Amino acid sequence: MQHAVGSPLPPPHQPGHGPATGWSPAAHHPSAPHPGASAHPAVPPGFTGAPGPHVPGPSAPHAPGQVPHAAHAQGQPPMPPAAVVPQPPQHGPGPAPASPPPDSTGHVQLPPGGPVAMPSPPQGTAPADTGATTLAVLLIGPAGAGKTSVAKYWAEHRCVPTAHISLDDVREWVRSGFADPQSGWNDHSEAQYRLARRTCGFAARNFLANGISCILDDAVFPDRPVVGLGGWKRHVGPGLLPVVLLPGLEVVLERNAERSGNRRLTDEEVARIHGRMAGWYGSGLPIIDNSQLDVPATARVLDEVLARAIASPPQW
Repeated sequence: MQHAVGSPLPPPHQPGHGPATGWSPAAHHPSAPHPGASAHPAVPPGFTGAPGPHVPGPSAPHAPGQVPHAAHAQGQPPMPPAAVVPQPPQHGPGPAPASPPPDSTGHVQLPPGGPVAMPSPPQGTAPADTGATTLAVLLIGPAGAGKTSVAKYWAEHRCVPTAHISLDDVREWVRSGFADPQSGWNDHSEAQYRLARRTCGFAARNFLANGISCILDDAVFPDRPVVGLGGWKRHVGPGLLPVVLLPGLEVVLERNAERSGNRRLTDEEVARIHGRMAGWYGSGLPIIDNSQLDVPATARVLDEVLARAIASPPQW
């Protein structure tokens, strides 16, 4: 297995090959002596004894099954054992184990992301202050509705940290092998859409867990609730607040004509998507018709809609 970044893991240790290069058992065993240390333990203060002179003598017999030293097996005399200095009995607990060295690059502990809960409604009759509340917002609309522009402006002008997560941006992270729906909707484009939604949801949950609001934008169709709206609810959590941005068809066609690249659709495709988006009327979700509104005015209306949604969460 190979990590997403960095070098692959070292190969597993094979029997008979010896320890892995650069790995020292002493570094992982607190009782092992440091390389190069004396075989004689240090004499404690106040101890008057001293090691006596070594007297060569016959080597001790080997226990059954014990392999003799290599030098002894070749006919050379065995090395004499090192003199042992008796240690006085120690009283009380032993020294505390050495603490591991601190991480030289530093470490910031981040709370793990979890399902986003619905924000608490304000006390009394006062409207919710959306500018000081951590929120998870899903901005829905057809191509050319202005979702990305409104979401980016709304995120930039809040007094609390807020992230803008665009599904199209994440979907286009795929460079080689990108499944462009304009070339035909198939299993590959469907899989990349679902993967992008799951990635956006994972990112939103982590931002929200660390106190950063999120606004996501996506063209979610009302006739595919399990894939679209239901998928976002599973990925982010029940506290996600969906809002539909739906201007008139003429406005959508005009804005789409100003787009470029694979985000510009044909007029027929724009009209078909806009017709499907009309199914959100009667769904219970808040709808903003921004046909006559610029981006800042639409962001202000979005704040008003979110304040009502916090006070009375929509059923979806």
